[in-house]
Amino acid sequence: MSFDLIVKGGVLPDGTRADIGITGEKIAAMEPSLSAEAGKIVDAENCLVSPPFVDPHFHMDATLSYGIPRINASGTLLEGISLWGELKPLLTHEAVKERALRYCDWAVSMGLLAIRTHVDTCDERLLAVEALLDVKKTVAPYLDLQLVAFPQDGFYRDPTARQNTIRALEKGVDVVGGIPHFERTMDDGRRSVTELCEIAAQRGLLVDLHCDETDDPLSRHIEQLAYEAQRLGMQGRVAGSHLTSMHSMDNYYVSKLLPMIAEAEVSAIPNPLINVMLQGRHDTFPKRRGLTRVKEMLALGIEVGWGQDCVLDPWYSLGTADMLDVAFMGLHVAQMSHPAEMAKCFEMVTGANARIMHLDHLGLTVGKRASLVVLDAGNPVEALRLRAERVAVVSRGKVVAERPRRDTILDLPGRPKTVNRRHQR
Repeated sequence: MSFDLIVKGGVLPDGTRADIGITGEKIAAMEPSLSAEAGKIVDAENCLVSPPFVDPHFHMDATLSYGIPRINASGTLLEGISLWGELKPLLTHEAVKERALRYCDWAVSMGLLAIRTHVDTCDERLLAVEALLDVKKTVAPYLDLQLVAFPQDGFYRDPTARQNTIRALEKGVDVVGGIPHFERTMDDGRRSVTELCEIAAQRGLLVDLHCDETDDPLSRHIEQLAYEAQRLGMQGRVAGSHLTSMHSMDNYYVSKLLPMIAEAEVSAIPNPLINVMLQGRHDTFPKRRGLTRVKEMLALGIEVGWGQDCVLDPWYSLGTADMLDVAFMGLHVAQMSHPAEMAKCFEMVTGANARIMHLDHLGLTVGKRASLVVLDAGNPVEALRLRAERVAVVSRGKVVAERPRRDTILDLPGRPKTVNRRHQR
């Protein structure tokens, strides 16, 4: 027997060891020790071998535009939206595509091989939609890119949003998006949730709405989203992103809301780096941090995945395309400090996010697509602690990124010369 590629000596997230034999684009074998020839061998000895990282919430049309035409001085969500409105007329197809492809290169280097990106449809030109459809074709051989039709300025609030969102879907955009809390009234927001879900149901598409991204404890759009998911028989096909108002909601109401979300099988996508940065800006002290109720959702069986949201754009001045950074921040703000909770945070940026995006071809089992990442860490918790180096990234059976392990040579006075390894091998 021979393979095109063997990833040898790795430790899987569950702690078992396995050699992974790859033929073409598929995982062909997983055994404790493979004695076979291979076109290439990746040495993963004592390293964590994981499914690829997956980001279910991003804004690729805006990424890497930080400082154009100015920075967000207040740091608020609303100024970011206003600033994006100033930037939109300056966009060109070529600039959007170039920045997006540059970001995709960053992503692949970090083992991030699937991204769901929202793309603004409040633009008669649909310039960003066209640019990201081009990007999707370009990166298809190595990265799964899912596009969400996102009426950034409000499905009803912007007079062209409805027709342009439908136009975007007709061009091949994959998912129906929305932003009900940015409509002019709470009732307009509620109606937008209903109509957007109906559009998705009619077309057989997934739904992912920016929902209750506000500090207002009276925002109720996730309630409507859960209702529509059940009414339309869309259980398992709907996600609510952000859900930051739940941080401020009355506990009694949340005790009713969370079971509704669970029953409707609506997924939740908090974005801890950006939620912590943007929310609570009107507070003095105590200052709300804006992260939704992650642990409580998980306890009820709700699918929750961490999202990146922004990198170097009108809303966020930092970011590296590293989903370990996202999970690391998430576990701190959600206070998920038990070893099992920390391991779950790692799973939330791999398997959980793949399930939210319906990427059934991903995973470390025979027959799945041969996409994986080798991390310079011994287990998922250690990977989070170190934000571990990516030793190798494999996409569709090909090594698409490699870097050497970074051990440090210590030569200290009065002590023997040693190799300092960051993780316990």
